[in-house]
Amino acid sequence: MNLYSIGTTLGKGLLLPLMFCSQLALAAEIAGVRVEERVRLGATELQLNGAGIRTRIVFKVYVGALYLPEKKSAGAEVLALKGAKRVSMTMLRDLTAHQLTDALEDGIRANHSPAELVALNGRVEELVAVMNEIGSAKERTVIALDFLPDSGTRITVDGAARGKPIPGEDFYAALLRIWLGDKPVDADLKKAMLGQGG
Repeated sequence: MNLYSIGTTLGKGLLLPLMFCSQLALAAEIAGVRVEERVRLGATELQLNGAGIRTRIVFKVYVGALYLPEKKSAGAEVLALKGAKRVSMTMLRDLTAHQLTDALEDGIRANHSPAELVALNGRVEELVAVMNEIGSAKERTVIALDFLPDSGTRITVDGAARGKPIPGEDFYAALLRIWLGDKPVDADLKKAMLGQGG
């Protein structure tokens, strides 16, 4: 066997592991949950900006992931970014609709002034109504809050749309502040969603 043959044989031997590694890089795993590196929302491909675990006291509640058209490392940059976006929550425990809506409402209240809350109030009620229709979220259920520029905020459960889209880019920004605002629901999750570890 000459040097060329050896090189070719070694190259083939190295190629398969390298191909396998590149496929693994397309998804991450957090707390046993597969987190895709890229998702398609309408005609737009979004990339994973960051993901982490929402913890309440000592309980792991869900894996939260933020998808954007381009990576951003600061909350203000994410809020200013135009275009489609997604926040996905993969449940790590069973939750009731009441627990879900309380957490979302608390996060919105913590990051907005009374005047801002008045402007958001009707749309927050729409969100609560959709969540109440969902009823409960079992472990491994995936709830996604998508922003579609043409229609607004769409809620999906395991890929199926629920309710009507809620209008306004300002409303989606209000939702993002739950995780990325000055008073996030979980500081470690905020860092993780911004790709800062966590």
